[in-house]
Amino acid sequence: MKDYQKVTMHTATTPMNRRAIPADATETMWHAADGWPIRRIDWQASTPPRGSLLFLPGRGDHYEKYLETLAYYADAGWHVTAIDWRGQGASGRLLDDPQVGHIDDFATWIADLRTFWDAWKRKTPAPHVVIAHSMGGQLAMRALVEKAMDPDAVALSAPMLGIQTGGLPLALNHAVAKLIVALGKGKQAAWKVSEKPLSPMSMRGKMLTHDDDRYEDEIAWWALRPEVKLGPPSWHWVERAMASIRLLERPGALEAVQTPILLLATTADQLVSTKRVIADSKRLPHAETLIFGKEAAHELLREADGVRDQCLKRIDAFLDQHAPRP
Repeated sequence: MKDYQKVTMHTATTPMNRRAIPADATETMWHAADGWPIRRIDWQASTPPRGSLLFLPGRGDHYEKYLETLAYYADAGWHVTAIDWRGQGASGRLLDDPQVGHIDDFATWIADLRTFWDAWKRKTPAPHVVIAHSMGGQLAMRALVEKAMDPDAVALSAPMLGIQTGGLPLALNHAVAKLIVALGKGKQAAWKVSEKPLSPMSMRGKMLTHDDDRYEDEIAWWALRPEVKLGPPSWHWVERAMASIRLLERPGALEAVQTPILLLATTADQLVSTKRVIADSKRLPHAETLIFGKEAAHELLREADGVRDQCLKRIDAFLDQHAPRP
């Protein structure tokens, strides 16, 4: 595994060079409780600091995809940190096939987050906030329910509170996934390419964003750092994802979360269930929503400027209200 403390930094340009690590960012490895190396990137807060912001990416993501957004918040005075989840990005792999995304259980990621949060919060200035995308949103919500972290405010971009199931009940899809795992196929890729079954790579970009240049940033990083590329998930990941989603269906789980939460989603999302996002927002005591239509795809913070700017403006206002500058 690379020593990311030795990566050559590049001075950011204006507009930002999204395909180079800014000079004022530092890449290092943090080690989880069991010693597993977790890659992180940090921007130090300005003086006086606005606060501290932790970004949690989605399934198959690596933090290079979100450099533009991370730099935006660093420029606003936040101490910014992002991580690659265990088994993703440059935080190693959990199977012999490096292109298959896998996890033994989502609880492992929650445990990593709990340990990281405790150490990060002690060393960074308040207030402390979280922005999370897709699977990162699912894990952030679980972490709130399970009291694995206690941020002052949370903003979730297209959170994986539910997934697209082809119109079939989630419980039925979960039963099928359990059967496939029981047949010994848990470590096999659940589909061949792209982000969902029967979807070719040629359509992947349109499922994620309407901004071709921002989509190509990810492809460029695959060439610059091949180790960050990850393909489809394993069947075991699929089964555990559904199990994690169903955990949040328990009566009283979301209702007990007192953290202010902003949920951003789009009805055109082909990956996560926006109906579930909206339904869950009504269960949360302190939730706000910003819902887009066909103008937005799944990766809202990597969308075309019209959508992305609305997201940033709404998140800024939300954080100013619920996590004001000290």
